[in-house]
Amino acid sequence: MSITPLAAIPSTRGTAPVFRGRIGGDERSGHYAVPHRYRLHLSTACPDGLRLAVGHSLLGLDARCPVTLLPAVPDCPGGGHAALRPLYEASAHHYTGPALAPVLSDDWSGRIVSTHTPDILRDLDRFRPGGHARLYPSGLESVIEAVERMCAEGIEEAAQRAGRAGAAPAERAAALDVLLDTLGRLERRLNGEEYLADDRLTAADIELWVTLVQLDTVHRCHLDASAVHRIAGHRALWAYARRLAAHPAFGRHLDLDGIARRHHGRCQGLEAAGAAVQILDWAGHAAETPDTSRR
Repeated sequence: MSITPLAAIPSTRGTAPVFRGRIGGDERSGHYAVPHRYRLHLSTACPDGLRLAVGHSLLGLDARCPVTLLPAVPDCPGGGHAALRPLYEASAHHYTGPALAPVLSDDWSGRIVSTHTPDILRDLDRFRPGGHARLYPSGLESVIEAVERMCAEGIEEAAQRAGRAGAAPAERAAALDVLLDTLGRLERRLNGEEYLADDRLTAADIELWVTLVQLDTVHRCHLDASAVHRIAGHRALWAYARRLAAHPAFGRHLDLDGIARRHHGRCQGLEAAGAAVQILDWAGHAAETPDTSRR
């Protein structure tokens, strides 16, 4: 398919990562790409953890980079995980902040390489085994980055503002307009297409799919029923989400109960009528593909 530009929207997602090392291509880089050296620590109830879990599966890295699964609900103040505290303390002298996930660690040194999800996924792409397609193909970088920005600002942040308790009606309406406009642009891009870029699965599809999971399982709970019906009206977009949920690299990582528990443990907003209007049966679609189809 032809690549049409997607509007660049500044990303405001998340906070600055505590660690942002990179995996290089040779020994001179310090952290170079070698099998069995690195380990992912993540919770698939966390959006960033789910992104990495899906990417890890698509890249076929089970035998090269093990994954340690963390509880859905963090067990330390500030959203940290007790299991990650030794890694943080070994990596930063007198570290006092929360031990946040996800983490890419170096088993050789017992220290953290990175806590920055976009960098981690790009670096995992460097040492995929043969036969697995790249998540960041050459020439598609700008498309993937545009999708990342649209998801962060045009969907996630807009949905949060549209459902924010105590916000003025005009503010919520304006945020909903931004959300619907972004969904509309993605809907038009996917109309008649299976994937977002170049007719193949890329990191852009991971980004959008996880964002749609969050939109339907978390943000929807704070929107009114009319808003949810308008969101659900983007048929090509939700058909795309449904297809990917049935893909073994996507659907098998869905922890719907964990997402709900994590949301209820963190969220202080008010539940709205949209909470009763589920857009997709995520569990049902994830079960459509048998385990024998896993690569």
